[in-house]
Amino acid sequence: MARPPRNRPHFHFEGGGEAEPYTSPRIVITGLPPARVRAQHAEKLSHAIGAAVKQARQKLGTRNQAIAEGESGFYLEFEIPVAERHAVEGLENKPAEIELVAVRPVAGNQEMVSATVFVPERSAEFFSKKLELYRDKNSKSGKPRNEALVARIEDVRLAAVHSLFTDDMAFFPGAGRQAWWEVWVRDGRLETLRHVAERLNVAVKEHAISFPERDVILALANEETMAKLIDNSDAVAELRIAKDTPTLFLEMRPIEQADWAGNLTKRVESPDAVAPAICLLDSGATRTHPLIEPALDAADQHAYDNGWGVGDSAYWNGHGTSMSGVALYGDLEAALSRGGQVELRHRLETVKILPPGGQNDPELYGAITEVGIGKAEAQAPRRRRVFCLAVTSEVGLGRGRPSSWSSAIDQLCYGGGDRRRLMVLAAGNLRGDIAAADYPDRNDLEEIESPAQAWNPLVVGAYTDKIGIFHPDFDGWQPVAPAGDLSPASRTSGIWDRQWPIRPDVVFEGGNLAHDNVNPASAIDDLQLLTTHYRPQMGLFETFGDTSAAAALGSHLCVGVLVARPELWPETVRALAVHSAEWTAAMRAQIEGAAQSQKVAMLRRYGWGVPDIGRAVMSATDDATLIVEDALLPFRKEGSTIKTRSMNLHRLPWPRAELLALGEQDVELRLTLSYFVEPNPGERGWTRRHRYSSHSLRFAVKRSLESLQQFRQRINKAAEAEEEGRAGAAVGGDNWVLGPIRDKGSIHSDIWRGSAAELAERDAIGVFPISGWWKEKPALQRWDRSARYALIVSVRAPGTNVDIYTAIATKIEIPIPAA
Repeated sequence: MARPPRNRPHFHFEGGGEAEPYTSPRIVITGLPPARVRAQHAEKLSHAIGAAVKQARQKLGTRNQAIAEGESGFYLEFEIPVAERHAVEGLENKPAEIELVAVRPVAGNQEMVSATVFVPERSAEFFSKKLELYRDKNSKSGKPRNEALVARIEDVRLAAVHSLFTDDMAFFPGAGRQAWWEVWVRDGRLETLRHVAERLNVAVKEHAISFPERDVILALANEETMAKLIDNSDAVAELRIAKDTPTLFLEMRPIEQADWAGNLTKRVESPDAVAPAICLLDSGATRTHPLIEPALDAADQHAYDNGWGVGDSAYWNGHGTSMSGVALYGDLEAALSRGGQVELRHRLETVKILPPGGQNDPELYGAITEVGIGKAEAQAPRRRRVFCLAVTSEVGLGRGRPSSWSSAIDQLCYGGGDRRRLMVLAAGNLRGDIAAADYPDRNDLEEIESPAQAWNPLVVGAYTDKIGIFHPDFDGWQPVAPAGDLSPASRTSGIWDRQWPIRPDVVFEGGNLAHDNVNPASAIDDLQLLTTHYRPQMGLFETFGDTSAAAALGSHLCVGVLVARPELWPETVRALAVHSAEWTAAMRAQIEGAAQSQKVAMLRRYGWGVPDIGRAVMSATDDATLIVEDALLPFRKEGSTIKTRSMNLHRLPWPRAELLALGEQDVELRLTLSYFVEPNPGERGWTRRHRYSSHSLRFAVKRSLESLQQFRQRINKAAEAEEEGRAGAAVGGDNWVLGPIRDKGSIHSDIWRGSAAELAERDAIGVFPISGWWKEKPALQRWDRSARYALIVSVRAPGTNVDIYTAIATKIEIPIPAA
């Protein structure tokens, strides 16, 4: 983002130097007496202000009260000569609550400056009255009243989006073009802006930067939509274009890069020796990079083959070092540019599983991965860690069927006993040239690569919010993907057979491509992420993207959950990543309200959306989250027959009185169920007797008019239906967004929407087993094993004043972190 003002917006004028001392203007018009000049000037401004206020009142009269929030008012734009620019201060009036919000040069006229003020509707006549006094009254000194201000105003009009835009007008979005705007928000009005943006379906970033008089937040909109956001709130102070791109750092000379990196290293707080770690299974890493060394000990670097060495290699273009920068810092660009201490709360480990030259035999990758993981665990056996694997292969793909590598990954995650592992896998990228015209159809037709068919890891695809192209070399180029949509190289599971898991589970930022309408799309710097270069003596920074960068960001989020809640199971961390995910506006437009077949296709493209670390680890007053870690015995033996057991019932500690008080207020209930399966990958047709998974679990929620006995009966029917191939026949419907299509793989998440009063009666969740090879193959003696699971439950009542979090926390009497 652009540098912020200290206390007030700072003013820059093209061609101007230091401000001249403030003096009263000399108005000399030959042939006219001063009184006539004064009258004509007052008449001109009175007409302009009257027209602007009339237009403003007409707009306020059509304001949609279901959308609008905040003080009813409007913006006026004044033009004042540059030489008299100090007069802009006189436009502000605290008793009338008129605030000066933006000052900028007038495009095409370096002699004038534009000043925009917010005017509450109750103060609409403020400037008209000032003009009347200027025209009709003199001060004790004999000069016209308010002359110091009015005499310097050249023109006034009702402000538009341009009026609040303080950036170079060359960056102003063209007609209909969406862009990410820096919205500089008036003091204390950030939540107002968020509420109005949500009602207008305007995407805004979760994170805001706060200054003494302004908050800055990013919003995605075109000019027309931004005008609606301004007209329906009192929140906007000024607008700029979000221009943070890696290009600034990449075009620096090496000595300048070293200065920026050195500044960051001085601000970095190294992680504790016992901190959780991200273990990167990749091409090694350059530990001597000054931004990596604080979190990567020499003892934590390993290689599958010791003869390979542990450093990164040119053959793989320093891929492991690029992964390291994103996995360690997340948004490295922000860490470099925002100042302040940067606390590293997790460590890095690297295992080199790619040879320094040439390729591994794909059939050996399962064994190589297992050996690499074993080396990291042997070095620090008690350390909590997230394994990250962005290496993928197109060998052996079969519409979702497990490969030997993906089955080995599932076995490593399942572990047996209590040795479970949390792994994050990249979905894989399209190979070769990418044509803009083929997006996103080609993505839907090219399947996720091995080993991402695995059931137990968190599989990460890529989306993008990067659409701003600012480098002059690419003037006229366009981004391939719109904001909030699939990154152009990300693969999907759209062509997989329907019995296989939903992949990806979630998506993270993977950058965008740009095109010139002639040649294949290119990964230009403006649309990529910034990371660390594997040869720091040549350059400290590099661009990075696609599903590799997304997987590194996914690992960064998962280890953040471990840092906050180190006692959680791997199944639980995976569940929280999915549970915290939300579809962007672009994704929601294609999923919600669509037919089931369309929902399946979009779910196999985007998964459950974009996760957020804040939602993953915190509750809020209107958004309370419960975590259940439990186990059940899915099967029992009666004589020589193995049968399915009944469900685990979890009673929900809903604040009944608070929910009933909300009545018909809309609320959301979200559930996520996560568990690991033991794989049985032999290729035998995947029939009932030859299932891949050891077992499956499902969830169901008691309906508002259902007794517990009726609830149990419905679940028993649902289990029987799924055994007979009628998946979800007794569980779906009932206002769930996804319904039965959620029941693939070993993680299931869905959202129920209804009234608060109805939710008050939905006070129980059943988790029940479905058959698997543990049951169908009794000779293998697995039928008596326990199946553990994580269940995440959250209830949201957005826009209400009822504190659901405290009411739930009081009922269960356990501490829950609250924001």
